[in-house]
Amino acid sequence: MSLPARETDVAAMSRALELADEAAAHGDIPVGAVVTDLAGNIIGEGRNLRERDGDPLAHAELIALRAAASAGNGWNLEHCTLIVTLEPCLMCAGAILQSRIDRVVFGAWDAKAGAAGSVYDVLRDRRLPHRAEVVGGVRDAEASARLRAFFDARRRP
Repeated sequence: MSLPARETDVAAMSRALELADEAAAHGDIPVGAVVTDLAGNIIGEGRNLRERDGDPLAHAELIALRAAASAGNGWNLEHCTLIVTLEPCLMCAGAILQSRIDRVVFGAWDAKAGAAGSVYDVLRDRRLPHRAEVVGGVRDAEASARLRAFFDARRRP
């Protein structure tokens, strides 16, 4: 179950979708992410860079978390929201919890590797010392269409 999105979440998702388009234009899976503060201002952003950088850890979420921390906020991003176009994977969910992000808003659900309610529900696991509020399916159709187009283009003979 997912909570409703805030107006600032939907607006920030626009930037995340732009970042996803940038990732696809450079041969990476189209995933974009931004971190916002309490007022909804973007304080960090990222896009998938795995292919470009040859880095298995260069997921959009991790790039955005690092950018927010480097912007003078430090590692503890309590009271911040991560907005990402695809449901976070296990690795990203762990990083989200380690950074103390309070809320995660995502677009497309990931039925193969999602860790925010699809396959796993790491972000809300009561056994862990920190949990995040999860808002899923925000602009899902737009995020899913980008992913579908990207993979369809690669599967064509």
